[in-house]
Amino acid sequence: MPTPLDQEFVRAAARAADRSAAPLAAGPDEEPAGVPHRGLARRVKTLVAAYRSPDSVLHGSGQAVAAAMTHLRALRAAQTPTGLFAGGDNVQSPPDSAFTVNDVCDAHVLAVGAGPELREVTAALAEIAGASAGSLLAGGVHTPNHRWELCAALARLHRSFPDDRLPARVEEWLAEGVDIDADGLYSERSAVYASIVTNPALLLLAEVLGRTDLLDAVERNLATTLDLIRPDGTVETVHSRRQDQKLSFPLWPYLPHYRLLAIRTGRGDFARAARLAAADGIDDPDLLAQTLLTPDLCRALPDPVAETLPRDRYLTTARLAAHASATAHTVVYGGSDVPEHRRIRSGLACNPTFLRMFAGAAVLDAVRLSRVFFDLGPFRAADMEQLADNRYRLTQTLTTAYYQPLPKDRRRDDGAYRLLDEGRFSAAMAFPDRPQDEVSHTTRVEVDLREDGADLRIDIGGPPVPWALELTFRSGGEPQGAVPLGEGRWCLTTEPLTYRAGDDEIRVEAAVEAGEPLAGPDRGDILRYDPGQDYTVAGGTDATSGNHVYIGGHGPHTLTVALRARRPAPVV
Repeated sequence: MPTPLDQEFVRAAARAADRSAAPLAAGPDEEPAGVPHRGLARRVKTLVAAYRSPDSVLHGSGQAVAAAMTHLRALRAAQTPTGLFAGGDNVQSPPDSAFTVNDVCDAHVLAVGAGPELREVTAALAEIAGASAGSLLAGGVHTPNHRWELCAALARLHRSFPDDRLPARVEEWLAEGVDIDADGLYSERSAVYASIVTNPALLLLAEVLGRTDLLDAVERNLATTLDLIRPDGTVETVHSRRQDQKLSFPLWPYLPHYRLLAIRTGRGDFARAARLAAADGIDDPDLLAQTLLTPDLCRALPDPVAETLPRDRYLTTARLAAHASATAHTVVYGGSDVPEHRRIRSGLACNPTFLRMFAGAAVLDAVRLSRVFFDLGPFRAADMEQLADNRYRLTQTLTTAYYQPLPKDRRRDDGAYRLLDEGRFSAAMAFPDRPQDEVSHTTRVEVDLREDGADLRIDIGGPPVPWALELTFRSGGEPQGAVPLGEGRWCLTTEPLTYRAGDDEIRVEAAVEAGEPLAGPDRGDILRYDPGQDYTVAGGTDATSGNHVYIGGHGPHTLTVALRARRPAPVV
């Protein structure tokens, strides 16, 4: 017996499309000035989907067709003689153009069988797609996910306009291997690019090419993402190597992928994630087109499987551990790329947050540790070791040097030595040729994850330096028991702190095992976060927003910090 359709889901998808498309159809001749080429293509796709869908208010609407043609003329005008599109930061970009062509090809599939009213739309879409094929076939990329977006465009072009060169080029890219690791994370470790680029591209390629291995990769990534879903309905991004590493990213972009695989595989855990992704309503205007292109999305979800608590996961490749219970959801992270590469760079995991904790409405968004050691920035673990179940050690050793005079055979009469980077700064001093006196500083953080929070033991070794532990609480509550420093900042010394939001709270208590007493509120020079010279030399920062509580001192130090979540007992 066939699975019944989920009519409410389809209607919700149609309403989301109508919210975007109906205003465009109301002024069908209005020129879309300033809209980028990707936005133009997405609008056309949504207008055509609304025209096709019986659940849309624009079903069969001539004004929707007219608006689509207005946008197609603007899109054609944005297409350069190469077939690529103008606009954006990346000049004449094959992958950026591929995003647009993917929507153009999907719109073509929707329009080609829709009757004579869409004949002009179909022809315009075919013209735009055809003009792009040569450059996309020969074009290159510059990020990992771009390969799969470009491949998806080539596969879509082949689907509508068969050309054996297109799948051959796709196979050339795929021969590099999909960049998914043993834990199910893509190499960029990014929720944004997994949900918006890589997973949808691989699903399309699996369908067009009959590659079940690509479908398997998507399923593995979605399975791993289940353990990265946070209690506030967002996806963990602290380990990302892309822009979202410092953002809060919602779950809803994963909705069509969890929904499709839940329906096709019967996985109840995916069904649970799909429902969670739609819990705040459906507001994605592209979802209607996806239901028309992939009718399986319209089928009813299998019964969801309830989340099992407590739940633990340690992703060894990203060095990220998560422990979830009914009381607290805690994340420990030690997978930064900065210790190895010794720089802050786009494409590297740079976030210095090493712990965060959720206790209902009370959220500790970030725990970071600054050290004033040659301005080399905050603690970013170079190593993360699992000591036992739910117990981890994070370690970083910073090493820099003072440089001695050059040996005689390395000296130059003109004093013109090579301009080189020594890992901390650059100078015309031929650093590798000089004897050096090294100075090192080691920080170890042991984290014991508990059902109601975490215990931290922080050991700050090496030469005496100021340090500050920064706890950033999400706005909405106020620290009680800490000393106000002004401007959303507090100081914690010997008294415990309680951060309460509604009926939920997080309690923090610190104690010194070895070293001087903790710094008081008079030490504003210590009680601050320092992003390090890689940011400050350019006048920048990676500081967090929220309520900041500081624990600080002048090391060496060994201290313990207890984090405890308290929440009301659930009503039975």
